[in-house]
Amino acid sequence: MSHKNEKSKDKEKKEKKVPSVKSIQKETEVADSNPEDEGVDKLSRHFYEDEMVKLQIELVRLQEWIKYKGLRVVVLFEGRDAAGKGGSIKRITESLNPRICRVVALGIPTEKEKTQWYFQRYVPHLPAAGEMVLFDRSWYNRAGVERVMGFCTEAEYWDFLRSCPNFETMLIRSGIILIKYWFSVSDKEQEKRFIQRIEDPTRRWKISPMDVESRTKWVEYSKAKDEMFAYSDTKQSPWYVVEADDKRRARLNCISHLLSMVPHGDVPREKIVLPPLERDKAYVRPPMTEQTFVPKKY
Repeated sequence: MSHKNEKSKDKEKKEKKVPSVKSIQKETEVADSNPEDEGVDKLSRHFYEDEMVKLQIELVRLQEWIKYKGLRVVVLFEGRDAAGKGGSIKRITESLNPRICRVVALGIPTEKEKTQWYFQRYVPHLPAAGEMVLFDRSWYNRAGVERVMGFCTEAEYWDFLRSCPNFETMLIRSGIILIKYWFSVSDKEQEKRFIQRIEDPTRRWKISPMDVESRTKWVEYSKAKDEMFAYSDTKQSPWYVVEADDKRRARLNCISHLLSMVPHGDVPREKIVLPPLERDKAYVRPPMTEQTFVPKKY
């Protein structure tokens, strides 16, 4: 190769434009709105974020109405592992007051709890007047993971299926608004999300050995879900299925439906006027050198 050709190649390299941040963002948005995922038309990021803001504003109105009217609301989130339950709960709660809307995500029952009436460990977490409680998995653990993984006996399992509709009827008769969501995800989408969790250090905590093992029992979980629906999908307390292969669409649909399930309006309020800041000429602030500050690393 001649020296002249080498120079011309170097010149071509220098003339190549480095993609700007805006162009990269644009390409990402196009990829988000037109994924090559078996023809699934997923929502674009811009549309999703615009709609989410509107829904979260409405959720604040709902929260104020629940407090004002003294309502008691219970929302159950169930479904396959990695179906998007946690993400939906996060979007619901991130703009709300945690003293009014709280999340309950119970761990493995203690030895003492194992000897109690099955529903007993959930009862203390039910809402008082003016509260909404979101259960990230609930008493339906017995009909799902406990059934499939053999963590309960046959007698305990069938007793649960017979007792559950009566338990929920008691809650509804007491005045609790009970809403149940089942997040449905395909096996291919679940596998994709599991891989993302394994490879992403910020999401690796989301996958457990139990999640991995659930992949080998996909059909067993399907049968358990069908049996659970047969007993607990009643007219008084129905299951609402959220198709969750598209996370964004699933979140918007779920929140929109939740808002429609609790009729609400505007709460009367007084206009807030900030008083003038108090001034005290006699006050002398201690020297700043006596305080320990966080290092300004950024």
